[in-house]
Amino acid sequence: MTKKLFVKTYGCQMNAYDSNRMVDVLAPEGFLRVDSPKDADLVILNTCHIREKAAEKLYSELGRLAQLKADRAAIDDPFLIAVAGCVAQAEGAEIAARAPCVDIVLGPQTYHRLPAMVERALRGDGPIVATEFPPESKFDSLPEESAWSGISAFLTVQEGCDKFCTFCVVPYTRGAEMSRPVAAVVEEARRIVAQGAREITLLGQNVNAYHGRDADGEVATLADLARQLSAIDGLVRIRYTTSHPRDMSDDLISAHRDVGALMPYVHLPVQSGSDRILKAMNRGHTVDDYRRIVDRLRAARPDVALAGDFIVGFPGETQADFAATLALVRDVSYAAAFSFKYSPRPGTPAADAADQVPETEKVDRLTVLQRLIEVQQRAFNAASIGRELPVLFAKSGRHPGQLVGRSPYLQAVHVDAPTSIIGQVVPVMIERANPNSLSGSLRARNADAA
Repeated sequence: MTKKLFVKTYGCQMNAYDSNRMVDVLAPEGFLRVDSPKDADLVILNTCHIREKAAEKLYSELGRLAQLKADRAAIDDPFLIAVAGCVAQAEGAEIAARAPCVDIVLGPQTYHRLPAMVERALRGDGPIVATEFPPESKFDSLPEESAWSGISAFLTVQEGCDKFCTFCVVPYTRGAEMSRPVAAVVEEARRIVAQGAREITLLGQNVNAYHGRDADGEVATLADLARQLSAIDGLVRIRYTTSHPRDMSDDLISAHRDVGALMPYVHLPVQSGSDRILKAMNRGHTVDDYRRIVDRLRAARPDVALAGDFIVGFPGETQADFAATLALVRDVSYAAAFSFKYSPRPGTPAADAADQVPETEKVDRLTVLQRLIEVQQRAFNAASIGRELPVLFAKSGRHPGQLVGRSPYLQAVHVDAPTSIIGQVVPVMIERANPNSLSGSLRARNADAA
């Protein structure tokens, strides 16, 4: 008997990957994914704890689902609600206590056990709380992924974090760093490519800390993994996110020079341009360390585009500290960056710091930083005008006859072109730069070939 499953995903690409794998786990149990909770027998909210007010947003959503569950109970129609992901891991049984409508609470490391949890919940054994860190890897118990649809795919290769930055909950919600074996990653990548993907983004909380075992039992680095993946026929592009400066090794930097499929785009969060704040954050690197990494990357691959992450208003941050951050941004010059106001995460050391920065000051600093980042992003895009860039076309655009693809630097590129080139890397002459994308045209010889 077919049962219906609705999954709502919050946050990062790894959560999107996890959501798809939960669908795969439940498929043998007869669950078919649907687009609305109203049509579902089981709703999973796959949560993220990185964004501000994550728990509040969860309980607001649960309030709406509680009414739906009550309506279904009135007609004796079973309706299960599960909360998964990092908020589930952090809050645990508190979720079930605050929201009695919830039947299952499960952390990121236990979703391979979902079928058994669902069976117990249907028997009335709930609420079920599974937030332990099991000794076995969930990846050893997952079925093969369902058919992939799309040119670009995500593939989790590493989970967890051992860094314990004072603002971050990841070590508590995802656990210690764990890397999948090389053979398992390569095999999954082969299946994804066989289903039509041409680009794979390798995912991890600290993806460049990857240390999976190879066939000989030796530890392989992310650079080793990229080299093996680049040999897969049909895989034309490899990306990875998110990195930590402490794990940006010489061999990974060299791989950006030597591995043609490894794209010249590196997301390398620094968080602050002040050594004093970096120390308070327990980042384990200095501003000079970061600058040297940037210099080495640009020496190995002169056209590399850099993206960063920044937190403004961290406890104790002064105007001088913030000025140092602005100076670093000006010196590095980013193609893109993600910036946020500091917001306390319960259970992290920074949340209890006495010298919290006033909210108004955080807002003002974020505005200044984002304006600078926007100027740099516009300049980076404008520098593409008149260049011929190889674009991997992925899908149709919003306008008739339009296609959308990505440059090597992760820029969206819009072109009027036939759908026959979807899945191909085609040179495009860039003619216009928009704030968040580029526009261009196929060269005449490519249009004729297409």
